[in-house]
This record gives sequence, structure tokens and C-alpha cells, in this order.
Amino acid sequence: MTRFHQLATPFVFLNMLFMTACSKTPSNDITTKIIHPDSLQNPFVGPLYWSPYEYNFETDGYIPEDEWEKNINWIDNNLKSLGYKMVCIDGWGDDFKYNADGYRTTHSSKWKHDYAWWSDNLKGRGMTLGIYNNPLWVIKLAADAGVKIKGTNIPLSSIMKEDEQATWFKWVQVDKPGAEEYVKGYIQYYADMGVRYLRVDFLSWFEDGKDRNMGTVGPVRPAAYYEKALRWMREACDKNGIFLSLVMPHLYNDAQVEQKYGHMIRVNDDVGDGKWWRWSDNERGIKRVGWSQYANGMDGLTYWSNISGRGKMILDADFLRINTFSNDHEKKSVISACFISGGAVTIGDRYNSIGKNLWLYQNRELLALREDGFVGKPLTNDPKDPKSQIWKGQLTNGDWVIALFNRESNYQTRGLNFTDLSGSHWRVRDLWKHEDLGTMSSYFENIPPHGVTVLRLTK
Repeated sequence: MTRFHQLATPFVFLNMLFMTACSKTPSNDITTKIIHPDSLQNPFVGPLYWSPYEYNFETDGYIPEDEWEKNINWIDNNLKSLGYKMVCIDGWGDDFKYNADGYRTTHSSKWKHDYAWWSDNLKGRGMTLGIYNNPLWVIKLAADAGVKIKGTNIPLSSIMKEDEQATWFKWVQVDKPGAEEYVKGYIQYYADMGVRYLRVDFLSWFEDGKDRNMGTVGPVRPAAYYEKALRWMREACDKNGIFLSLVMPHLYNDAQVEQKYGHMIRVNDDVGDGKWWRWSDNERGIKRVGWSQYANGMDGLTYWSNISGRGKMILDADFLRINTFSNDHEKKSVISACFISGGAVTIGDRYNSIGKNLWLYQNRELLALREDGFVGKPLTNDPKDPKSQIWKGQLTNGDWVIALFNRESNYQTRGLNFTDLSGSHWRVRDLWKHEDLGTMSSYFENIPPHGVTVLRLTK
């Protein structure tokens, strides 16, 4: 929970660019296929971006501006051409600077430049800034200073409840006059500086004030208030072409409300210190009530695959800290799951922590799936069933992609007969070995512990 302690200032910003499903039939020569990031604008494809989370988590503080810039340069030089065109600020900001409308302007009092400056800097590089913030947060200093809600004569203080028993944040009271204008104006503020990605955190705290680890962190609100707040956000995002990512949602009733208003949802606990335990073993197979219903990323992607798909909800398994995993088997498994599920691929590694692992994010054959808008599904969405470790999905040209995962600590046989794939014989290619394996009617392999094999099947 250390991530949250620095968020008493309720606004920090992030950005990202998302990728598009290309309308033309993908080339079979996927080993040399070049992805053109400038054409990637489909909001129903998982985004590719970098976040400073790892630095924030390890230091429990804001990221210095020079470190922020070094990582931007690293992404620019090594990953931008592959579609990783967004950098997204995260929490731990230490500054309360705000503009005339009460909107936060910068990440840290130690930074020389504000968000608008960095947005322009990134645009000049062919990149974008992503914003981490919840437009339901009010900066108390601004309210106390007599700031009026933009476009109105309504005091900002009138939509904030001074004595509300809520941890860390001053929440917008959505039943008050001016609340809608404030929330939508905040998102417009981002849009005007060129932001096209908004990552909204702590939604469960607003919805009913419940936190699994901290207990009561706020009041219980009418269910209609939570839906109203999400509707305002989505309306403002749709108006400005902004991708809306919902973080820390309870996802009650099979994410009934979130499916109506979000483009993407978080499906597991924070990555924290990373490693395989966080990704696959933490409270494995246990479905809980409320945020987060599943503790680990693989369970979350598996279960919530029941609402994902082309043109449907995108799944976010939080940031990837590939440098924390023990071996290449684990690293390939984690990245493969994000690509195969059609989910976000969010780099948490830094220029000085990535080590020799950069190649894992640069697999063009997996990136080509993103260009097609691919979303795979497990054979069952029950994380306790071994069949949930076999995923498949179809590309727009008729090719199939199959991923065989092994979440166990010993070798496991995984495979699939191809008779149910609209044809019994397929040319098979391994997307990590980058090798053609020949024509087959089935495929079975003894997968190493925590490993994966990803295959592309062509007629």
C-alpha cells in the first residue's frame, strides 16, 4: 500500500497511445512485418506504454525530472518505432500547484516544467503524455482559496465535503450543483494539452469506501453516484477522443457498471515488487468480493476474459517489471499473456534496470497481433482449471494463434488438436523461436515450469 501514501495530493498525470486494428490483411511474412505506429488509434486494442511506477515504488517518492527524461529518451530510442509511443506519469507526486480552475499543473515542486510543457515535448518526439488522476479529487488548497468552478460562479468548496470521513482524498460530491462541470472541465483541461489517455485510480474508495487491507476509507454512497461519476467521465472522454482506464474498481455484478463506461479495467492487485509470485501464485484461484477480485495478474486475465474481445473491454494486469523475474521462461510467459489476452502492455522497467531484457518487449511477431486487433481467450475462464492455461484466438485473415502456458513448478504437457479450427492441417510457426515447425493437425509439448509456447497457425 506504500504507493498510496504519497497521493494525498490527488492528482498525478499519465499518458499513452493505443494501437489500432489494421483493416488490411496481415502479411504472412510476419518476421519482417513493420508496424506503423502513426496508424494506431483503435481504442479497443490494449495500449503499449511506459510508466515510472518502478521508480516510485522503490523510492516511495516522486520521480525526479531528470530521471523522467532519461526514461523518455530510452523509450524514444528503443521502443517508440514499435508502437510504445506513450509515457504515463503515476502517483507519489508532492506538489499542490493548481491553475485558476483548481486543476493540478505539475507532478512535483522539484520539477522545472509542468504537464503542458512535457506534453508539448513529447508531441515533438511523436509521442504522447498519459495522465494518472481521478477527476473526482478536489485540491483543498484551491477550494480554500476561493477558486470557482470553470464556466460557473459556483465555489469549488461547495462540491467538497469538509468533514467527510474519507482517507487521503477530498472527493467531489456528485449530487451538488457544479460537480458535473468540474469533472468534465478537468478532463477537458487534459484534452486541451494533448492528452489522449486518462488512468483513473481509487474508484472502489469512492464507490463504497471499502478497502480490503485498510478497512473503511470513506462513506458508503448511493450506487447511482458511482455510475453518474463514471458516465460524466466517459462523456467527456468521448467528446475529446480520450481513452478511459478504470483502476481499483470493485467490478461488482460482473463489472456491470464499468463495462458501460470504461475502455479498460484493472483486473488484479498492484504489481508491487514484481516476480512470479505476484504474477501467478498470489492467492491463486481465489475469487474475492470487491477490489481486487483476483490477487494475481494471470488469474485476473483468465477470469475477466469472459468480458473481453474485439470491440469489448480491455484487460489491464498492471505494470510489467520484467527485470524482477527469475528466467526467460517466466518473462516470456508474462509478456505473452498480455499480448494474447489483448490487454495492456505497460513497461515498468527503466533504462537502468531493464538489463538484457529489452528484446522481450520487441517481439515483432507478437506486436503484429496487436496491429490486427487480436484478442485471445482461454478454453475456460476458471483459473483453477488447467484448461485455462490454453488460449486461442483468430486473426482477421483466418490464422489462429495458440498460447500454451504452464503456471506450475514442474514440466506440464500442454497442447491442442486442430480439428476444431475450421480445418485439420495447418502450417505452424513458433512466435518466440521465430521458426516454422511444419504442417500439423495437432500440437503437444512438454512446457517447462512457468514457461509458454506461442504458435501461429496458417492454412
